[in-house]
Amino acid sequence: MPGLMGLVLSPILWHHHPPSQLLAPGPRSLWARWLNHSEEGAKQNWFRQALSKPKKLPDSAESSSRDVSQPSSQDDPPPLGLSSALSPTSPPTHVGSSSSSSSRGGRWSKDYDVCVCHSEEDLAAAQELVSYLEGSTASLRCFLQLRDATPGGAIVSELCQALSSSHCRVLLITPGFLQDPWCKYQMLQALTEAPGAEGRTIPLMSGLTRAAYPAELRFMYFVDGRGPDGGFRQVKEAVMRYLQTIS
Repeated sequence: MPGLMGLVLSPILWHHHPPSQLLAPGPRSLWARWLNHSEEGAKQNWFRQALSKPKKLPDSAESSSRDVSQPSSQDDPPPLGLSSALSPTSPPTHVGSSSSSSSRGGRWSKDYDVCVCHSEEDLAAAQELVSYLEGSTASLRCFLQLRDATPGGAIVSELCQALSSSHCRVLLITPGFLQDPWCKYQMLQALTEAPGAEGRTIPLMSGLTRAAYPAELRFMYFVDGRGPDGGFRQVKEAVMRYLQTIS
């Protein structure tokens, strides 16, 4: 008789409410609500007891915890440190990577030492200058448009690439140079890329008077090509001086 036992154990409930209200049939009676309240309280009490009980570790977790406390034998591999466990394994470094990166500095950071800018009618004079610079003891690397430009490449792209991939630019200024629009473009492009770099742009005047010297180059000294060697030696020395500043 759990209902009567509950009433006996709850005299306060019986005192304040008559039996007609306590024992009235239906889910809304005080008796039914008291039973529901008692059952919910029992469930919550059981749930709190279940949470307070320590959980039993699985066998694998218990064995691992026991292994950590025990000293490792000499045959076991050494445990990984914190840094090696958190950081991924770094890729192996190549032996030649440092030497190749250092060799690309200074003079070797660009493909050419000199880019010779000339008109089409001055191709023979440009070839003589390139042969002199490449055949010297310095073995200067020269860009000659007719020889080194990529076949099928756009003229503007090839001219800009030649200037940007060369340390120095030699402007072979002749009457044909002043009349060639592509030579004028190369001259302005060279001045735009390195306006303040002294020694990079080297004008070589040939077959012209001083009065015909381009106004864009009036703040630069030029090499006079009326000498016995056509000014080739002075051009080579100017290139070597600049290469020494970046080595």
